[in-house]
Amino acid sequence: MSAVTQVSATTSDSALSARTRWTIVALLSASITINLIDRQTLSQLAAILRDQWHWSNAQYGYIATIFNLGMMLGQIPAGAFLDRVGTKIGLATIFVGWSLVCALHAFAGPGTAIESVASGIWSVLPGVPAIGAGLAGFFLLRFVMGLLECGNYTGGIKAIAGLFPKETRSRAGGVFNAGAQLGSVLAGPLILSLLIETLGFGWQLGFVIPAVLGLLWLIPWLAVFPDKKTMTAVALKPAQTAAVQTAHVPLRRLFANHHVLGLLLIRVFSGPITTFYWTWLPLYLRNGRGMTLFATGLMSSVPQLFGMAGNVFGGVFTDRFVQTMGSDRGRKLGFVCAFSLGALSMTMPFVGNNYVAVLLMGLALFGNQWYAATYIGTVGDIVPQHLAGRVNGIAGFGDNGAVTFAILYTGIIVDRYGWSQVFVAAGILPLLAMLTVFFVLRKIEPARFAAA
Repeated sequence: MSAVTQVSATTSDSALSARTRWTIVALLSASITINLIDRQTLSQLAAILRDQWHWSNAQYGYIATIFNLGMMLGQIPAGAFLDRVGTKIGLATIFVGWSLVCALHAFAGPGTAIESVASGIWSVLPGVPAIGAGLAGFFLLRFVMGLLECGNYTGGIKAIAGLFPKETRSRAGGVFNAGAQLGSVLAGPLILSLLIETLGFGWQLGFVIPAVLGLLWLIPWLAVFPDKKTMTAVALKPAQTAAVQTAHVPLRRLFANHHVLGLLLIRVFSGPITTFYWTWLPLYLRNGRGMTLFATGLMSSVPQLFGMAGNVFGGVFTDRFVQTMGSDRGRKLGFVCAFSLGALSMTMPFVGNNYVAVLLMGLALFGNQWYAATYIGTVGDIVPQHLAGRVNGIAGFGDNGAVTFAILYTGIIVDRYGWSQVFVAAGILPLLAMLTVFFVLRKIEPARFAAA
């Protein structure tokens, strides 16, 4: 550890206790749990809404595509916003925004004011075709929700990059990202099995209740997380040469760096896998494997539970690799293990037993979330905290661009050919991400950026 890093670590430990830092991780994990419950509400209710308004798989895929288009376009502005105002205020702002938009879904559908406004916007767009009942309103709401939700992941990585040294950063990142899988685990039982099937609520309350309850998170967040000035003072810094550690680095310089390009491409190849399971798993279990609505709500949570475990245990494994082998070799070994498990998605077309299929999907998600914990730790090895928002905005832009393309064509492919091709593709993508680690990212070390 360099002298600069050692001083920073000591400053952080004295200013923020270990208990405070792990409390922040718990709050970040809770924020992304709420994020995923809000996001997954539509996919959990998709079968009900499709039957009510006669949407095809492709039309549902368009709604998911619009959401991810918003996620893609919002990434770089969200990263710049978080770098500018700080994680505390930035994350609280976007949290309130997406919660309100989630609740507004309850007021969408044919004949509503939201549908009228959205249809008016849709009608002036050049070259777009007519769409089915209720789609315009959901298009508008999902796009805006994507713009707002995308900053949650970037904000978490930015905070962890500054709060934890390399030896424990993957573990902290895994706990944070486990919240995303926890949200996916809870969404099905909470929305379908409890609110809809057991309590008999309408689909509208499936959007409102999670959104309203989620706002309670703001109370501890605003009380615990340090302001921008304090966070800047205590943030850990990679052991880089002094040349450009405090210099402004424009976006074009970030895009030109092979480390940033590597981080971007890793997310391009891995992002669509997790989003595919979040978006399509309930429909696959319901329509592709013929499960009942109640069983779909329960069984769709099992692979996500494996994914949550992958975040936590994968982060622990990678940290141990780093402690014994160093950052470069240790994180690469973590990536190899994670992506190898992720490739199990391609076995789905050959598995007839539903329980075995759910188990294998769980192992694939375990691997994909192990990758996420390793990735979060890698970011802190490569970029300083004051650049983490923009760098993750760039990586998130590529991630959500790939997700947008994948979700759009998933619906079309499923309608025309069935589910086999998309699961084979989901198994190939982790192998491409593994190649990226070795041939684009290359050595995991602090990046050197030329100043403007």
